[in-house]
Amino acid sequence: MFNKLITENLSKSSFIRAMFEEGNRLKAIHGEENVFDFSIGNPDMEPPLEVKERLLELAQSKEVGMHKYMGNAGYDKTRQAISDSLYKDYNYRIPKENIIMTTGAAAGLYTILKSILNPGDEVVVFKPYFAEYGFYTMHSQGVLVTCDYDEDFMPNEKAFEEVLSEKTKVVLINTPNNPTGVIYPEEKLQRLNEIIKRAEEKFGTKIYLVSDEPYVKIVYDDTSVPCVFDYFDKAIIVNSFSKSLALPGERIGYIAIDPKIEACDLLVNICVFNTRTLGYVNAPALMQRVIEVAADAQIDIKEYKERRDILYNHMKESGFQVEKPKGAFYLFVKSPVEDEMEFVNKAKEYNILIVPGRGFGAPGYVRMSFCIKKETIKRSLPQISLLAKEYFK
Repeated sequence: MFNKLITENLSKSSFIRAMFEEGNRLKAIHGEENVFDFSIGNPDMEPPLEVKERLLELAQSKEVGMHKYMGNAGYDKTRQAISDSLYKDYNYRIPKENIIMTTGAAAGLYTILKSILNPGDEVVVFKPYFAEYGFYTMHSQGVLVTCDYDEDFMPNEKAFEEVLSEKTKVVLINTPNNPTGVIYPEEKLQRLNEIIKRAEEKFGTKIYLVSDEPYVKIVYDDTSVPCVFDYFDKAIIVNSFSKSLALPGERIGYIAIDPKIEACDLLVNICVFNTRTLGYVNAPALMQRVIEVAADAQIDIKEYKERRDILYNHMKESGFQVEKPKGAFYLFVKSPVEDEMEFVNKAKEYNILIVPGRGFGAPGYVRMSFCIKKETIKRSLPQISLLAKEYFK
C-alpha cells in the first residue's frame, strides 16, 4: 500500500529514539527524578549568552524583510562568518561560495550524498557509526558498506583497503566519534588518505571524503581534532551547531566544500539545487542571523568534562570496561554479557536507559550519553552500583 522500502526499514529505525520514548514512558510512571536516561545526545545546557542576546536583538529589530526568502545557499554574511571561523580554527580558507547553509547536519549529509551518488554507488563507514548514515545512503540510492574497527575503535586499515571497490564513491567519517568519543589522529588520517589514493589509482575512480563533525568543538584533555582539508584532496565537511551551541532543536548547520575538488563549483550548485528540491529549502533565517555573530561562541566544555569524569570513574570503579572518550559526550561501554540487549533490559529494571551497540554496528557494547544534568548523573550512581552487582559479585 505504501512505500515498501521505508515500511521494511521501520523495524530497523533508531534504537536511540526508541529508548528516548521508553524514557518518557518510565518518567510518567516513576517520576522524572527517578529515571536515568542516558539514551539520547540531547544537550541539557543552555546556549551561550551570545546566542540568546542575538535572538533578543533580532526579535526586537525594526528591520523590514527579515523573514523573506534568501538565496538557497544561505545569507552571504552567515556563509562568510563560517568561512572566517574555519580559517580561524584551521588556517585553511574555504570561500563563502563553497559554504551551503543547511537545516542541521542530517540535512547536510543527505544533501551531499544525494549530490555525489549515482544509484548503486557505495558509501564506506567505519564501525561503530551513527545508524542514520544507512538511511541517508538509502534515500540517496546508494549502498552502505561497513568497515571493521581495531580494539581502540580506530578504523582497521587492512579491512578498509579490502572493502574499497570500483563502486566506492564516498568515505564517511565521524571524528570525534559518536558513539565512542574517539578522535582520529593525524597519522590515521594520513594512512586513510594513502589507502584511498591507491584505490583511486587501481579502479580509475574518484573517492570523496565526507567528514561529519558536530562534535568537533567538544574535546577534552588538551586534545585537538585534525582538519581533514589538510589530509585529503577531495574533502567535504558537514557540521551543525546542535552540540557546539546546544541548539539541537533549531536544526542549523552547513556544508563546506574544499575548493581543491575538481569541478567544485558544479558540486556546490548541485547541493544548492538539492537543498531546494529535497524539501529542506533554506536553513532558518533567524538562526542563520544568529550564527552570523555566534559561529565562534562556545558552551562550557569544562562542565561536560566534569560529567564525563563522574560517570566514567564510577563505571570503572563498578567493574565495567570502558575507554575514556577524548571528545563528544558518550561512553561506549563493554556489555558484561555477550548479548547487550539482555544488559539493556536489565538496566531498565533499575530505571537506567542505555542504547545497544548493535544500533551502531558494534554488538556487545552499549552507549551512555552524559550530556544530561550533572545532578541526574550523580543520582544514578547508586543504581549503577546495584546494576553492577548483578554481574560483578
